[in-house]
Amino acid sequence: MSGTKPPYDAAERACLAPEPDSGLLAPVRADTLVEAATSDQAWLRAMLDAEAALARAQARLGTVPRRAAETITDVAGTCALDVRALAVAARETANPVVGLVAAFTAAVAERDADAAEYVHRGSTSQDVLDTGSMLVAARALDLVLADLHRVAAALGVLAARHRDTPQAGRTLALHAVPVTFGLKAAGWRHLVLDAIERLARVRHDGLPVSLGGAAGTLAGYLQYAELATPEGEVSDGTYLDRIVDAYAAETGLARPVLPWHALRTPVADLAAALAHTAAALGKIAMDVQVLARTEIGEVTEPAPAGRGVSSAMPHKRNPVLATLIRSAALQVPVLAAGLTQCLTTEDERSAGAWHAEWPLLRDCLRLAGGAAHTTVELAEGLTVNPARMRANLDLTGSRIVSERLAAVLAPRLGKAAAKQLLTDASTAADREGRPLGDVLARLPELHGVCTPEEVAVLLDPTRYTGAAGTLVDRALKRRGTP
Repeated sequence: MSGTKPPYDAAERACLAPEPDSGLLAPVRADTLVEAATSDQAWLRAMLDAEAALARAQARLGTVPRRAAETITDVAGTCALDVRALAVAARETANPVVGLVAAFTAAVAERDADAAEYVHRGSTSQDVLDTGSMLVAARALDLVLADLHRVAAALGVLAARHRDTPQAGRTLALHAVPVTFGLKAAGWRHLVLDAIERLARVRHDGLPVSLGGAAGTLAGYLQYAELATPEGEVSDGTYLDRIVDAYAAETGLARPVLPWHALRTPVADLAAALAHTAAALGKIAMDVQVLARTEIGEVTEPAPAGRGVSSAMPHKRNPVLATLIRSAALQVPVLAAGLTQCLTTEDERSAGAWHAEWPLLRDCLRLAGGAAHTTVELAEGLTVNPARMRANLDLTGSRIVSERLAAVLAPRLGKAAAKQLLTDASTAADREGRPLGDVLARLPELHGVCTPEEVAVLLDPTRYTGAAGTLVDRALKRRGTP
């Protein structure tokens, strides 16, 4: 409408100047190393590292003077560019690299005007940003993997210590048959080791340099190389392999078979591994939340003074760590789906899909990393309450092992008859609030079929944990990927 006041005038906008994302709405990653490793400054540093590595790779092949590459590398490591200014400038170019290259070139020129001529030589924005993103991902994954190894070690200790600690197994939220807490912890560890394997595979083989030039042909790199090398040395194809190999060596990243400007498998694979990681940790968190309920009380989170307090209820100590982990587990798969969707891209560079990846990837790294960091404390400090587990096993008056008795009675009474007898007896025990053994003792069908002593043994839930101990032993033989 004409004359309508804009949402903010200049003075109001100045008061609302943005601050760095402090993690206020994402406490799971606040103040963690992975948060710092994925900050705007870290991303800027990675893109500068990508520019410096490119100059060094070209210097290896004699297409950039070695002294120029040294100057570019030195300035990349010391210059202080204005991240906010680059972000604002990116509104005019749709990516931050254009402004970065201009500012970086100017910084190099202040040191050596000749060296400035070799900044970003033959390159394109996507090569720099994608390579920088892979460097950020590599550094973040190193942190995540270190935390996951600690989680796996802590869970291994829990599994061994509670190999034979009986606990009610629960299916569809209700008591099923007995299990052991050791088996539960071994299962958690198994999921974490699965995550380690997936992330390690991506870390070591799935984070490639990006080197394609304007449209994935490397034409700019080759053209500049032709001007600096003997005739025929570039056109025979060997330079192509040498420049990709050199760039991979300088960055420590993998070597791609093809330029991947519009072939986004590296990002999709990374997203999938992060989604699995967060979801695996989320399984642990959800189990802890259930077992920590007041009426269950089988485990307790570590809780230093002041943690878990309620703003309204002084008696509460909330499961903060599990809550933070679960929050990440619910977000990362959704974000990862967005990254997978970006595989569907057009032409040789996307107008939008590539751009959509950047915040999604950062949040996936931050949230999965924050969840891994938080799970270290949860796993290493979890308190297990075997006495409460034993008490909960007795809540149903031995009905939790009706399956066992039905199996024993099947050859004696017939399978259908045995199951029906135990179903009716369990219903009566529940209705009357009596132990299952008392109800069975009154049944004439069992006279002469089972002695009271045999029934008592069969109804002991601590003696019906199946192969749990053996499965724990087997699981603990599995070692994580280094």
